[in-house]
Amino acid sequence: MKNALDQHVRAYEGELQYDFDNEILLNWYPKRILKHTQNCKSLLELGLGHGYTTTIFSKQFTKHVVLDGSNAIIQNFRSKYPDCKAEIVETYFEKFESEEKFDLIVMGFILEHVDNPVEILKHFKQFLAPKGRMFIAVPNAEVLNRRLGHAAGLLNDMQELSENDHILGHQRYYTVETLTEDVIAAGYEVAMVEGIYLKPLATSQMISLNFDKKVIDAFCEVGIAYPELCCGILAEIKA
Repeated sequence: MKNALDQHVRAYEGELQYDFDNEILLNWYPKRILKHTQNCKSLLELGLGHGYTTTIFSKQFTKHVVLDGSNAIIQNFRSKYPDCKAEIVETYFEKFESEEKFDLIVMGFILEHVDNPVEILKHFKQFLAPKGRMFIAVPNAEVLNRRLGHAAGLLNDMQELSENDHILGHQRYYTVETLTEDVIAAGYEVAMVEGIYLKPLATSQMISLNFDKKVIDAFCEVGIAYPELCCGILAEIKA
């Protein structure tokens, strides 16, 4: 039987308008995590997605294991990044088992995909080394451009999933509040939260304005202090 996750491989082949946003988000937040975790040697990463984060992280850790449940997405990644040294394990997150403990666990934009985010968070607590660090990143329903669209009457519900969300296999958006609720329900506390990419306009508008890279970097830098307004939310959580 065909893996249901394989149908979402189209979203990671680099042919969608929203790849503009993804390239910004997914190249920015790994650098923020690395800034916070300079002494970590081993990393367990959940999800391959577009491959940006895996290629960034793979250059920084002695041990780097990546989990993904879709063979099609794994093959897409390997075709794009044949020299990546990360160890890729094909498995559903819920079914992953290991005797290993990791200095760092990263769940980057995966909780919006899974059936039960709280159970995923609970399950991976056992794979964290003593004094290990865990970071999660999720999409924000209340990003500035969606807030503006809602205020202008162009978006009825900020939690509404778009056609692009369905292509990506998203089941939900988060807010700082709802992310905190899931973290607490899973037995953790939020140790740090920051924003990923302060996005003021719709993607098509951002593309049409052809911002200089320095301006895009400024959207990311300023956004650190405003997670409730950013495209993504990055949080460190502790058990």
